[in-house]
Amino acid sequence: MHLPDYPFTGQRIDVRPGVFQHVLDEGPRDGEVVVMLHGNPSWSYYWRHLVLGLRDRYRCIVPDHIGMGLSDKPGDARYAYTLQSRTDDLETVLDRLGIHGPVTLAVHDWGGMIGFGWALRNPARVRRLVVLNTAAFPLPAEKPMPWQIAFGRDWKLGELVIRRFNAFSSGASWIGVTRRMPADVRRAYVAPYDSWANRIATVRFMQDIPLGPGDAAWSLLEAAGQALPGYADRPAFIGWGLKDFVFDHHFLRGFRQALPQAEVDAFEDAGHYVLEDRHEILVPRIRAFLDAHPLE
Repeated sequence: MHLPDYPFTGQRIDVRPGVFQHVLDEGPRDGEVVVMLHGNPSWSYYWRHLVLGLRDRYRCIVPDHIGMGLSDKPGDARYAYTLQSRTDDLETVLDRLGIHGPVTLAVHDWGGMIGFGWALRNPARVRRLVVLNTAAFPLPAEKPMPWQIAFGRDWKLGELVIRRFNAFSSGASWIGVTRRMPADVRRAYVAPYDSWANRIATVRFMQDIPLGPGDAAWSLLEAAGQALPGYADRPAFIGWGLKDFVFDHHFLRGFRQALPQAEVDAFEDAGHYVLEDRHEILVPRIRAFLDAHPLE
C-alpha cells in the first residue's frame, strides 16, 4: 500500500480479546504527549503532516479506531461499534503504552466525541486542546441534519450503498476538501476500505450518530457537551474549515462559546479535511501554540 508522507511504522495493541488496534507512537518517549484522534471515514493518515511537524519534540499517539485504517475490522459479533467502545479503547491504548499523565487532545470529526468522552473520566489529564472541525456536543438546534448523513444512517439502503460502493470514504475524499487531493493521497484515504467487510466501521459510525435521547451514544455526548466549558481555563487552539457541510459555523460557534480564550484560525476556503487543505499553515501554527504553552 503506497502511503505518501506516511513514513511511520505503527504497533498493534490488543484492546479486546483477539481484536488489535493499530497505533502510531512517534517522538521521544519523554516528550509531552499529543493524542490525535481521527474521525469517519478517515484514519491516522489524516494526521500525518502534524505528526511529521511535531515528532522531533512531542510524543504523538495516533490510533486507528477499530474498523478503520490499519486496525482490525471485526464483524458485529466480535465488536460493538459504539461511542462507548471507542472511549474504552482509547483508555486501553494509553494504559498499554504506559501513558498515565497529562496529554494534549487533538481531535477531528468523531475524534471530538471520542476524546471528550474519554476526558469525562480523565478531566485533569487534559492540559491542552487542538480542535479541528469536530463536535463534542449535540447537533445545534439551528443546524439542519445534512441529507447525506441522514441517508447514511439508514440501516438498509444507506448501508447497502456505503458498503457495496465505498460511497462515504470515496465521496469524502472529494467533497471534504476544497483543494483537490492528489490521486495517490486520495487512494491512501480509501485504501483500508477495500471490501464489504472492511467498510463496516464507516457505516456503523454514521448509524451511531446520537441525535436524541433514544440513541445509544446520546448520554455520553450530552455529558461531554455539558463538561466542555470546564476546559475553558486550558490553552486551546481551534482550526476550522468553513466549507464543511456538516461541522460548519454552527459547531464553530459552539466551541467559541465554550472555549472563549481559544486561539482560532478559521478558513473560508477550506473544507472538512482542514489539515489537507491548509496543513502548510496549520502545522506550524499548532506547533507554535504547543511551544508557547508548555506543560508545567
